Amino acid sequence: MSDRIRCACRRCTIRGLMGPAAIITVGVLFLLDQMRGGEFSFGRTFPVILIVLGVISLAAALSPADGHISGAAPTASSTPSRLPNVPQNQMPGQGQGQ
Repeated sequence: MSDRIRCACRRCTIRGLMGPAAIITVGVLFLLDQMRGGEFSFGRTFPVILIVLGVISLAAALSPADGHISGAAPTASSTPSRLPNVPQNQMPGQGQGQ
């Protein structure tokens, strides 16, 4: 087995479904083509694959990345800020000893 640590956050879990969903979709399309005698030919139904992959990509993008183990893409919550600690709500001159 590999010593690689796998991320178990929702985003990575959903993204991991991309390959199996594509293979199952292609299989179902070919099965429908064989059962219906060319009525569902692959040339007419290939956009279904794009729709399935798009839905999975959208679900992965909208899911939270809480508990994400960095290594692929850092998230905003896991990346430390490299800017100095400056208060965000103060206007110039406010809150400073004058």
